[in-house]
Amino acid sequence: MESKKEKPVYLECEKLWVFNALIFVGGYYGAYTYNLRGGVFCNAQTANMVLFAMHLGERDYLKAAYYLLPFTAYFGGIVISEILAYEIKRLKIVRWDTLLIEIEIITVILLGLMPKEWPDQLCQIALNFICAMQFNTFRQAEGIGMATTFCTNHLRQFGSFLIRALRTGDKSKWRKCILHGIMILLFVSGAFVGTLGCSIAGYHSIWGAGIVLLFIFARLLYADRTYEKDMLKLTPRGH
Repeated sequence: MESKKEKPVYLECEKLWVFNALIFVGGYYGAYTYNLRGGVFCNAQTANMVLFAMHLGERDYLKAAYYLLPFTAYFGGIVISEILAYEIKRLKIVRWDTLLIEIEIITVILLGLMPKEWPDQLCQIALNFICAMQFNTFRQAEGIGMATTFCTNHLRQFGSFLIRALRTGDKSKWRKCILHGIMILLFVSGAFVGTLGCSIAGYHSIWGAGIVLLFIFARLLYADRTYEKDMLKLTPRGH
């Protein structure tokens, strides 16, 4: 008789709860920058690329150059996260994933302290940078490819798995459909809570995202220093 297939073991940084919490933060960031820091979204770069090309087409090169700032910051975040992830792994003290959340917390604290008179671009570039690192670092939730800073892909996956689940009745398709749907709802919830926070606490409201990040950091750090201490050399799936 064939033995049952062993259930895969996932690192704490690959757990669904981590991705659920992070996409909530992603929605919160979007609400914060749109409501208080220049009316833009810093979670992704598609819109910035379109605007860059549009201004080039209009021969407004100064405005076109402006959009190179967030694009460069986002690109820099991806590159730096790749470099640091490799170097931190060699030290075998904590995971890069854990350290990144700590960096996000520090960034959020500093942004909440930033005077409203300061240029909005400083906040935008900082969030572009950390969103890029987060997007590049957290790639798969328990074997399922997921993004934590925007939900366009989740919308596609939700629709795709919904049709396949209705057609076949496959439970695994239903599960993936539901998981992507939850990610969309949490992103929207993060934006909703972030908007309420902006109206109540103003520029300090970004600290609300820091509360969620602090919880994630505590859990990941505990895992790194206890039950996953001997697994620091392992690379999360998707990398």
